[in-house]
Amino acid sequence: MSGLVNALVIVAVAALVIVRQFPASRIDTDRRWWLPPGILAVIALREPDLLGTRHPTESALVLGAELIVAMAMGAAWAWTTRIWVEPDGAVWSRSTKASVAVWGAGIGLRLGLSGVGALLDIHQDSAALMLGLAATLLVRSGILILRVRSLHRAPAQATAYGDRVPRSPRKEHV
Repeated sequence: MSGLVNALVIVAVAALVIVRQFPASRIDTDRRWWLPPGILAVIALREPDLLGTRHPTESALVLGAELIVAMAMGAAWAWTTRIWVEPDGAVWSRSTKASVAVWGAGIGLRLGLSGVGALLDIHQDSAALMLGLAATLLVRSGILILRVRSLHRAPAQATAYGDRVPRSPRKEHV
């Protein structure tokens, strides 16, 4: 894909993910949560210009640092997401204000790494950004699924013997 198409895919996916995370949304642990990040990663890894051609070692180091930042951002985003269980057993999530700070810090760090890469004359295509976004989404989704599965869902209210027996408002004397 061309760089423009990659950039449009990145912006569209990021906008979709960000917009969908701030209102409350139901988490379905049965769906294939790894598929969208996997597709993004495959698209990114198919690009021939993932690593710079002039300085491949330095380019790989910058890409590795970007992936570490992206994974840390995904983990922090997952841990700052509020999750809860409704009485019917449905699990819901919503990103918090801290999630906004995580996004801001992550974007700032990634811009800083791009600046370092530019100072070192390392050119990275938009495929590196797409691979980082895939890593962020994969780590976030994985941690959220683990958090949801670790929740101890309370069993439905069971009635005890005598719950429906009307009680006398007066004291009983023997």
